[in-house]
Amino acid sequence: MSTTIPIRRLGGDGPLASVLSLGSWHTYDRMDFGDAVAMLRKAVDLGINLFDVGVYSMPGYPPVFTDVLFSAMVRAAGIKRDEYLLSTKLWLDGYPERPLRAQLENALFRVGADRADVAVLGDIRSDRVNLQRLALDLAALEADGLIGWWGVNNWSTSTILEIRRHAHSGGSPGPQFAQLKYSPCRRTIADGEPFAELWELGIGLQASDVMEGGILAGRLTPTRPIGRDPGDVRSKIMESAEGIARVAADLGVTPARLCVAFCLTHPAIASVLFGVTKEEQLLDNVAALELVEKVGAERIRELLDPFWADRDAVAPEGP
Repeated sequence: MSTTIPIRRLGGDGPLASVLSLGSWHTYDRMDFGDAVAMLRKAVDLGINLFDVGVYSMPGYPPVFTDVLFSAMVRAAGIKRDEYLLSTKLWLDGYPERPLRAQLENALFRVGADRADVAVLGDIRSDRVNLQRLALDLAALEADGLIGWWGVNNWSTSTILEIRRHAHSGGSPGPQFAQLKYSPCRRTIADGEPFAELWELGIGLQASDVMEGGILAGRLTPTRPIGRDPGDVRSKIMESAEGIARVAADLGVTPARLCVAFCLTHPAIASVLFGVTKEEQLLDNVAALELVEKVGAERIRELLDPFWADRDAVAPEGP
């Protein structure tokens, strides 16, 4: 494959990262270890350098060990630490009683690293979170070299702007990117006017849940847990999957490749995050870069506009 994966800033002041990134949630723990190592090596050789490797041990969900496996995979693949960017998750459920530093130290212990290049703050599910204190805690982790930069996952525009002000007051560059659910079906938040203000400030978009847990790739009955459903539009998304597959067939590509290509057309895209369990899936997703070049961003968005499922179903400023 001759495709060159673009490298760009993960936000205005963030690290230089590949525009495609690999996630770990329920992926490596469903693979043969040798296959996982070979796929990781292939990803790095193709130019992917950003890996989202969080601790996913939440109440009510089965235990996940993809982060522990990633540590072994890196060693087995002979990948040096300076060859990739490690992105980890920090959860706000129970914060501040559950300190960020303790979470991070546990995450780094499990993944076998002494620092995270990027930390992603999880959803805010409580109005008890003191954003000023949170910004100070993050600045301390930056100062101690435990994290390089940070972003947020599924936050509202107003909350992002508030913590950005607190961070700047404390001498920190603040959030570099917003990780948002983004796909041909979930577009309202990332494409809306409120978030456009953040994109103009240099905050980047990291697209996640690109295939709705595999539904948009053709797996209408997922066998693994998938993310929450803002706007209760998953049934509409399942209906849209067939239409997206028809568009993809007309273009001579897979639905998965088309979904990744759609995300690449967003003007603020910094990174498209996806999980794969087969090397052929990895290669297919990377080929989305060629698809955008061949078909054009405007045409791809036009073809997929009928499948916009969360239009008028969620608030464009986010949760």
